[in-house]
Amino acid sequence: MAGLDHLRGQLTTERPTKHRALALSWPLLCLLAAGAGCGDRASATARPADPAPADSAVRLPTHIDSILPIEQEIRRFRATLDHEPTVLGKAAARTRDELIRRYIQALEQSDTAAAAALMISRAEFGTLYYEHTRYTRPPYRMSPALLWFFTVQNSEKGLTRALATYGGSGIRLAGYTCEAAPLIEGPNRIWQDCPLRLARRDGAILEIRLFAGILERGGRFKFVSLANDF
Repeated sequence: MAGLDHLRGQLTTERPTKHRALALSWPLLCLLAAGAGCGDRASATARPADPAPADSAVRLPTHIDSILPIEQEIRRFRATLDHEPTVLGKAAARTRDELIRRYIQALEQSDTAAAAALMISRAEFGTLYYEHTRYTRPPYRMSPALLWFFTVQNSEKGLTRALATYGGSGIRLAGYTCEAAPLIEGPNRIWQDCPLRLARRDGAILEIRLFAGILERGGRFKFVSLANDF
C-alpha cells in the first residue's frame, strides 16, 4: 500500500500523508479530477460503455457536451497547475526502448514510484499533451479535468494489478512491437498498440499490453497512461 501512495503522489499535486487502502477513495478521486464534477458520485464514476481511441486505452464516453469553450476549459485546468513545463521532465526516457525497459524493471522490482514516474504528470498532461488531442473537438470532446480523472483512475488500477502480477517474478523484456507509424498530434508523436513479449523464469513467453500510448515530445518519451490488459 505504501507503493500506491507513491503512485498517487506522482499523479496528483498533493502527496498523501498516510497509507490508504488499495481502492481509490471518493475524495481522492475528486482531487485527481480537479473539478471534473464531483457532486454526483454515480455519474462521475460510472464506467462508460464505449471504448476510447487507442492512444489513451481509457474507456470514455464518445461525446461530452460542455457549455464552456475548449480554450476556457484549458485555461481553467492550467490555472490549477503548480507549474507549466515546456518539455517532458527528468524522468522521461531518451528512447522508446529505454522507457519500456525501465518500466518492466520497475514492475519486477515492485518499485511503484519508479513506474509511476514514467507516465506523464498532471502538469505535462495539461501543458504538453491535452490541447493537441482529439478530445478537444467532437465527437470525442472532453474537458481536460475529466479526461485526466479517467486517465488516473485507469492508470492506478492497471499499475496496481501489474505490480501484483509481476512484482518479484523475474520477468524480463523479450521484445515488443508498436504500430509502424505514430499518431501525429501537433508537436507530439503518439506510439500506439504496443504489445510486449515478456519472458518468465521458466522460459515461457507472454504477450500483453501493459500501458497505453507512448508520448514522444522533443526527443523524450513518457507513457500517456498505464491502463493495460488487466
